[in-house]
Amino acid sequence: MRFAWLRENSADYVSVKQGATHPLALIRKAYNAAFWIFLLPFFTIIDYSTGFIAFTVIIAIRLGLNLYTNNVLDLTPEQYESFPFRIP
Repeated sequence: MRFAWLRENSADYVSVKQGATHPLALIRKAYNAAFWIFLLPFFTIIDYSTGFIAFTVIIAIRLGLNLYTNNVLDLTPEQYESFPFRIP
């Protein structure tokens, strides 16, 4: 919310778009592909243990990356907006 407030109230705000050339872009694409595992039950049968493991891995990755982004990195609002694993 702080970044949205800064964006609205900053006189010299410059819009930043995420770039596919970021070094973590490949990891982000693999993460997004793994997230589609949740759609498999709609098209085929998936074992409960497989779904549980996939869900646990995805949630653990999101938790770790959010903790890293929020507590370790010292990002400006512009850098935060272009960070590949942020939750909008």
